[in-house]
Amino acid sequence: MARSGLYKSEVKKARDALLGQGKHPSVDAVRIALGNTGSKTTIHKYLKELEEESGNADGRTVSISEALQDLVARLASQLQDEATRQIDAVRAQQLEQARQHAEETASLQKTIDTLQHQLQHWETALQEEQAAHGRTQESLQRETIARHTAEQQVAGLKERLAENEAHRQSLEEKHRHAREALEHYRSSVKEQRDQDQRRHEQQVQQLQAELRQAQQTIVVKQEDVTRLNQDGARLVSELSHLQKTLYDEQTTTRRLVQQLDALPAAQQRAAILEAQLADKEAQFNALKGQLAELLDEKKAHGEQLHALERALTASDAKLEAQQAILAQWRADLQSQASQPANGAT
Repeated sequence: MARSGLYKSEVKKARDALLGQGKHPSVDAVRIALGNTGSKTTIHKYLKELEEESGNADGRTVSISEALQDLVARLASQLQDEATRQIDAVRAQQLEQARQHAEETASLQKTIDTLQHQLQHWETALQEEQAAHGRTQESLQRETIARHTAEQQVAGLKERLAENEAHRQSLEEKHRHAREALEHYRSSVKEQRDQDQRRHEQQVQQLQAELRQAQQTIVVKQEDVTRLNQDGARLVSELSHLQKTLYDEQTTTRRLVQQLDALPAAQQRAAILEAQLADKEAQFNALKGQLAELLDEKKAHGEQLHALERALTASDAKLEAQQAILAQWRADLQSQASQPANGAT
């Protein structure tokens, strides 16, 4: 079986048909009879085999011209087959080359399209880059101007910063001096306040001591006043008794004389009482002066001093009452003293 799938029986049938028509069964004629199918080499091979079979079958001798004709035909058929094969190979090669060329052309065209697209892209990018470069140059110019302006501003700010730093250092120095002065003032004020407080405490202690002394003095004076009151009461009692005695002795001259004899002693005693009373008044006035000073210096102790003043006022009232009683007693003595003299005359 050949490559084209052509059978020997088919070639034989086509050959017999050509011989029956009176035609020479050449390779091309047989191939045309087969419908232009099959390889010419295969057809030539089958025709040769059929001729050998038919020659052996007939048993006749072929003439030289027929043999030459047949040989020429075979050579021509072989040449034609070789030429056909070569042409087919050349055609296949050309087709393959054409296909490869087409593929290469398509690939090149595709590459060209890609390159053109890339070229357009790069041209667009170049234009954009040129535009961006122009904008960048403008921005660079603006930035250069801005940087120059900023440098000038920075220089101005540095100068202001230096001035502010100098001013700040000056303020810090002033603040330090002020703080030192304030600390010194605080220390001096604290020391002065401590001294004032100590002096005030000393004055308070002194005033308290003076107040205690004044209270003691007042107590003593009150005791003296009490004694004076007792003495006054006793004197009043004695005066009452003396009046009774004087009244009793008026009936008789002897008793009057005795009373007159006793009168100098009574007057001397009255003078002593008057001197004691004057001394008490002086002491009382001194105590009132001390009390007034204490009232001026210590108003905070007003209630106690008011109580002392009331006590002194009461004592003063008692003393005035005693003075009134003593004056009355003195007047009575003078009256009694003048009555015997009148009686004697």
